[in-house]
Amino acid sequence: MTGIPAPVGPPAPSRRRVLTAALASGAAVLGAGALSGCGSAQAADASTVRLWDLFSGADGGLLNDMVRAARPGMPGTRIERTVLEWGTPYYTKLAMASAGGRGPDMAISHMSRLAGYAPTGLLDPWDLDVLAEYGITEDAFTDAVWSRTQFDGHTYAIPLDTHPFIVFYHPEPAREAGLLTRDGALDTDAFSSPGQFLAAGRELAKASGKQGIAFGYVTDTAQGWRLFYGLYRQTGGAFRLPEGGPAEVDVDRMAEVIAFMAKIVDGRVNPRRLDYASAIAAFTNRQTAMILSGEWELGTFRTSDKNVGAAPFPTVFGTPAVYADSHSFVLPHHPDPDPERRRRTHQAVAALLKAGQIWATAGHIPAYGPVTRTSAYAGLQPQSHYAKAQDHVVLDPSVWFAGAGSDFQNAMSQVLQQALLDGLAPDRAARAMVRRLNTFLSKPSPA
Repeated sequence: MTGIPAPVGPPAPSRRRVLTAALASGAAVLGAGALSGCGSAQAADASTVRLWDLFSGADGGLLNDMVRAARPGMPGTRIERTVLEWGTPYYTKLAMASAGGRGPDMAISHMSRLAGYAPTGLLDPWDLDVLAEYGITEDAFTDAVWSRTQFDGHTYAIPLDTHPFIVFYHPEPAREAGLLTRDGALDTDAFSSPGQFLAAGRELAKASGKQGIAFGYVTDTAQGWRLFYGLYRQTGGAFRLPEGGPAEVDVDRMAEVIAFMAKIVDGRVNPRRLDYASAIAAFTNRQTAMILSGEWELGTFRTSDKNVGAAPFPTVFGTPAVYADSHSFVLPHHPDPDPERRRRTHQAVAALLKAGQIWATAGHIPAYGPVTRTSAYAGLQPQSHYAKAQDHVVLDPSVWFAGAGSDFQNAMSQVLQQALLDGLAPDRAARAMVRRLNTFLSKPSPA
């Protein structure tokens, strides 16, 4: 191919004008300069690819390193980053810019947010033929992640990573508790049922002389949901959310999972009242032997234990499933994209994916498979010990209101906190979650 054809896929819906009007009112609230940088994306010279992302701190530094490492793979192209505030502010600005056709050339989005963007015409699809010219093909990604990139037969996201909810542990108490294999890895079979999981937690508490397993959930907007949804999907229970509702779920299995979660924080395995920061501190200060957390905390934990161990979340309820999300590259909608700029954008993404070893040092699992199959990646520990989690990842339900930083996650976590902290009966908590699910389902997408 010599250029990028006009985008294929579903035409922009007639409701776009409604969305644009709604988002324009939001711009007035955000301030006149809310989109001041959006128009400049179109004005940039053809050799510049504009990227919006939400990576600050250490991750932002690593992305800069990736951009530098990727330069040989995108000769003549310069990536210009704009870092925006994580969460709702980021996704609001992305929607506003895309609705007006004034967004950057590409942007980072959580895969769990795709259902709120691709079906509404806010994104353009990627051209897989052009990506293949630069060495990026579908078979380089796991089915579990790639399946979420699709809408209406087209690919709307290219995964950068998988960032799963896993377990971290200090090797010494884990070894003393008899929970390590001969090669020093966590024996996840010792956690393969609710009873075994709790028993292992109590053994870890004995070995540490303090607490067994930390889990910070109090006042947190997502941690309760992350643990619950991964465990629920392990039960094999249905979790279908048809448009308009009602939710099709197994309330008994939901209650079973909630009851198990309550036992994890019963004061014997884990302190009852731990918020996110307190749980991180407890593990970092060796007040607890294990923590249930996201791989993104690897850098924090290494400050106190260079040999910290990690493993995929154990299969407690029979079916392998690990809660996760994925940072991905998306193409904000442009009504008349420049073919040369689009080609450079595809080339830039291919080059960045191939530099994924740098991204892996932060703990994230590179989504581009050839990176995780190298000897260099095998030497990354504990990253290589939990890489297989990407084969069984489950993301938030594919509905417009779910995903990273959403009100949905917060609403579910609020109910779970009542069960774990305030003693709300598991069956009542499950029914309360279903009622909230149905409330979300009854509302039409703003787009």
